[in-house]
Amino acid sequence: MQLTRLQPRLLEKVWGSTRLEPWFESTGAKIGEVWFEGATELPILVKFIFTTEKLSVQVHPHDDYAARHHNSRGKTEMWHVLAAAPGAQITAGFREPVSLERLQAAALSGAIESLLEAHAAAPGDTFFLPAGTVHTIGAGLVLCEIQQHSDLTYRLYDYGRPRELHLDHALAVTRREPHPARQTPNGDQLVSCPHFTVVRKRIEAASQLPPRPIGFELLIVTEGQGWIGGEPVRSGEVWYAPPRARPLEVAGNFTLLAASVEP
Repeated sequence: MQLTRLQPRLLEKVWGSTRLEPWFESTGAKIGEVWFEGATELPILVKFIFTTEKLSVQVHPHDDYAARHHNSRGKTEMWHVLAAAPGAQITAGFREPVSLERLQAAALSGAIESLLEAHAAAPGDTFFLPAGTVHTIGAGLVLCEIQQHSDLTYRLYDYGRPRELHLDHALAVTRREPHPARQTPNGDQLVSCPHFTVVRKRIEAASQLPPRPIGFELLIVTEGQGWIGGEPVRSGEVWYAPPRARPLEVAGNFTLLAASVEP
């Protein structure tokens, strides 16, 4: 079995950060997202997100809408919090059901954030956002995002920044009700949905990851360093593990998110 280290691609964002340590070396640019890419297209995408300002209030479409309007996938995603400044928050879903007319008026006036459910965000927290969930990420956060491999984003409100909004598309796909975004782990399992399953493991001694004869895993090192399948690994790396019939040996002192995908 051959592990493949995915290559990071750093993307500048107006809301990004110049401080990327300990995951990456800082460049002086305001990096907001780090994408991990391989030689072949994967159905899920891993990102590290760094924020010093709020992102836009936004929503992503589901598969059917994305296919009809953009010949693309939808975007269901999850966030695992790696670092958070005091008072850092994310918002996701509405505090109560809202009508289409009220949602449109709030997006136009800028009052939309007051309709959304705010969540305190601390290291180790996990949030799940199915397609159609309106959300925003606050300032002072480092997140690991695992998502369907799509970059379709409809902005409803952008805090006065001169970027395009997509109100018609956003209103068409938004779930206009509360959503339980915060996830309570089920043992090691953080999230399981039709697009991916993610488990968190703390490696402190030699052990094994179970065989996966069907489907693949993306192995995301979020903290520390060690070895996976004989390969040296460190925080800020993502490795592709193809289907395997044997357990995968791991050792060292690190935290691992394993995102598995069935065919």
